[in-house]
Parts: sequence; C-alpha cells; structure tokens
Amino acid sequence: MSILFIVLLVILGAMGGFAGGLFLSRRQVKKMLIENPPLNEDAVRTMMSSMGRKPSETQVQQVLRQIRAGAKQADKKK
Repeated sequence: MSILFIVLLVILGAMGGFAGGLFLSRRQVKKMLIENPPLNEDAVRTMMSSMGRKPSETQVQQVLRQIRAGAKQADKKK
C-alpha cells in the first residue's frame, strides 16, 4: 500500500470517529437533560415564592410538567 493511501485512511477514520462521537454525545446529553431537567421542584418553589406566591404542590407539579412537555416538544421540532 502506498503511504498516501494509509494517510488518507487515517484521516478518514479520524473524521468518522469525530462525527460519530459528536452524534452520540449530543444524543446522550439531550436524553440526560430530558430525564433530569436542571430545574427541579425546589427551584420552582423558590421562584414562585420570590414572586410573592405561596405555591401548592399541585402548582409546582403543573409547572414541572409544562417545562418537561415544552422540552420534549422542542426536541421533536429539531
């Protein structure tokens, strides 16, 4: 085999590995953010309390469901 052919294979392999790794890591991060959103119940309670409201458990759960539904809908659009 020629040296040029070997160098070309190495470059193509590196590019393929980079693209595959990028795709897999992006998919994994999206999955992790959907399962564990950065906004949890305590953060929602604090946010609602800072606006002068005393949130009930139902209101907190409703806000969290809306956030998760919005994230899933945004993910499907892409």
